[in-house]
Amino acid sequence: MRAFSPLPTVTDGAAPDDLLRGHLWILELIDGTGLRFRMDETGLLRFGDPKATYADDGEVPLELRPAVRHVREEFDREALRAAVNDPEGITFFGVATHRRGTDYDWARLPPFLGTDVYAEDVDTEDVDTADVSAEDAKGREGAFRPPDAAAAIFEGVGLAPVDAVEREVNARDFDPDAYAIPDSAWRDGPAAGVVVRNKRGGRGKITGEIGTEPANDGEPANGGKPANDDESIAAADDPDALVESHATRERFDRVVAAIERHGDPVTVDSLTDRIVESLARETPVSLGDGTRASVDPEGIRSAVVPRAQSFIDDRTDEW
Repeated sequence: MRAFSPLPTVTDGAAPDDLLRGHLWILELIDGTGLRFRMDETGLLRFGDPKATYADDGEVPLELRPAVRHVREEFDREALRAAVNDPEGITFFGVATHRRGTDYDWARLPPFLGTDVYAEDVDTEDVDTADVSAEDAKGREGAFRPPDAAAAIFEGVGLAPVDAVEREVNARDFDPDAYAIPDSAWRDGPAAGVVVRNKRGGRGKITGEIGTEPANDGEPANGGKPANDDESIAAADDPDALVESHATRERFDRVVAAIERHGDPVTVDSLTDRIVESLARETPVSLGDGTRASVDPEGIRSAVVPRAQSFIDDRTDEW
């Protein structure tokens, strides 16, 4: 599986010399963890993060499991087979969205947003070329697809691409030192930063000042440690307090709706699993990584089980 490409700061010496040439795409930088995947000949999707690949879903960290499930449920395998000669030669890159230093509108933000598509020794055709030029719609051997083509490919296989803030910006009109971070599409406030891309594969980031510094090549810049705010420190010693605070009726309703939308049965086990994953994704407490504000996931699970049972038994406004 192709590795993530480095994402240096635009003004650093590590940025490509020709990054600020030609026409640029400005994309929202999402504060999460990089997730990559590819499809084998049977249609099975294989996943990895910036450092490793996963043999099975049990190896996936809890906060990334909603993204893996989302991709498995939404990815259109037949669309990919119809669009490329060898689907196994395509690696998809994106961000598994979870809380690191930026609090998004989690009910709206998809668990996965696509950022890049790499074609290894195959000719690709965009699944939807409505907004892709004829030149970019042609296959390029062993290369990342241009940002506009990658966005069309993600949409064509049923996944949302990261949001484009601006398209086709003339590099002569772009000053990274004076650039103002725009509002996020996924929260009430500024974005964590932006990614500057050109169609030759060059890329760099400009980060904002909220939360922790967003990912470089998909890996959290702070090593993945959660913010040590008062809530997360207290919850590290009291899983019941975390569940009491965050396992709300609204969260249960949202999780149940997602399970039922895909025709799956709502059981105590399935509901508990999804709630625990939701807490790992959306709250400031890390589940099971050994950091200061880390909570044993089994402790969280034990605290969620009776609430899940009560929800299923009653389906009322009472716990």
